[in-house]
Order: sequence, then C-alpha cells, then structure tokens
Amino acid sequence: MKIAIIGTGNLGKSIAKGLIINNAITSLYLTKRNLESISEFEGYKNVFLTTQNTEAIQQSDILIFAVQPAHFENILKEIKPHLTNKHVLISTITGFSIRRIEDVIGMDTFIIRAMPNTAIAVGKSMTCLCSNELGKERIKIAEAIFNRLGHSMTIPEAQMQAATVVCASGIAFWMRLIRATTQAAIQLGFDAKEAQELAMFTCDGAANLLIANGNHPEEEIDKVTTPKGCTIEGLNEMEHKGLSSSLIHGMVASFNKINVIKKEQL
Repeated sequence: MKIAIIGTGNLGKSIAKGLIINNAITSLYLTKRNLESISEFEGYKNVFLTTQNTEAIQQSDILIFAVQPAHFENILKEIKPHLTNKHVLISTITGFSIRRIEDVIGMDTFIIRAMPNTAIAVGKSMTCLCSNELGKERIKIAEAIFNRLGHSMTIPEAQMQAATVVCASGIAFWMRLIRATTQAAIQLGFDAKEAQELAMFTCDGAANLLIANGNHPEEEIDKVTTPKGCTIEGLNEMEHKGLSSSLIHGMVASFNKINVIKKEQL
C-alpha cells in the first residue's frame, strides 16, 4: 500500500513504526515541518521524509492525517486540488467530524475516521473506525491496515468521542493502574525493575485470557478467588476504597471534557 502520514508527531510516529515493523507498506511518506524530529526514520527502505504535504499526497493512495485539530482545516484546503478519486482519507483528528471534512473537500471522497492509540507502535492498538457513505466502500482497507497494527472495530461516528476516552485516553488510564501495581509490589519487597516486570506481564496475561476465551472478567476473577482467601480480601478492600467508582468517574470526566473541546472547535 502507498501510504502517507500527514503530520508525523507522536501519534504519527507510532503509526509509522507499526506500519514499518509489520511490513504494511509499498511506500510510506512522512511529512513534518521539522524533519530533524523524524530523522529516526531515515534509511528505512521505501520510507520518504518531506516537508511538503502535496508531494506526499501525489505519491500515495492512502492518506493518514495525524495533525493538530487547529491545523487540519487549512491542510485540507491546501491539499484539495491534489486529491483524486484514488485517494482514501483517514483522519485520526479528535473531534473533527466527517461532515466538517466534507464541508471542505466535498462528499465525493472516501473519508474514514480512525481512533487508534499509541500501542500502534508495537502492533497492539485498539482502533475504532467510522466513515462517510462513500467511505464504506473502502472501510475494509482501513480495517486491513489497523488489524495489522492491533485490532479494529467499526462503529457509528456518534460513538467516536466515547471511543477516544476508552481506547486512546485508556492507554494512560491503564498505565496508571500498572504503575500503582508496581508501587505496591515494591512495598511488598520487590525491587523497582522486578516490580514493573511483574505488573506488566500480569496485566498482559489478564487481557489475553479474556481475548482468548471471551469470558466476562468476573468469570476469571471467580477462578482466582477462594472463600476467606487473600484475593477476595484485596478486591473488597479496593472496592471499599472506590477503585471501580474512581475509574468510571474518571472516564466520564474525560468524556465530558472531550465534548467541551468539540463544542469549542465548532
């Protein structure tokens, strides 16, 4: 696939790394105003760095946008004359609706919104996708890309704000839980490196159990808890201190904030 990433910041770099590691490209153009910040990609076969968005677009079929929301509309106006009926536009811009994209470039373009997370750099992203009516004809292309970089799910656009909280912001939430587990392990006698290793791989194992067997989390919890045992004692203490409630309240607060941001952009 001939892919261009327009705006290779933190997310753009993560996508690029995932595409390169998983051999998902025929060619890959990366754009950035300051090429020094993406110099790590120099030397990769069929990867090209440029400051010119138009050059990247003319050489690519699939255009992945990872720019700041405030810059997106101007970039769309800049590239509009260079778009053809071969191009598939994939936007990762939070809060920028398909209708707003269509208002700039028209409805006769394949438009897809994608909400990946930074785990895309290691091929483990949970990416949510939606599209305009025409884009439904190319949604399989987006699924093919992002399934090679983790797992994807196609949802209605109305759920994209919530998906941003659960999946994109969710990386930070899970990192904080892993950090807390690490701190507890240190207090229980492990050194910092051992503690983090224990926390990371236990978290990875828990997720993969659910992925592999499709069980509800409580079914797996029941396999670990025994009457009057240490696991149920710990779980109940966490719940008394508001673990689940705090996590839910935090995610709802994040969702409310993203809706405020969206209104400010309108």
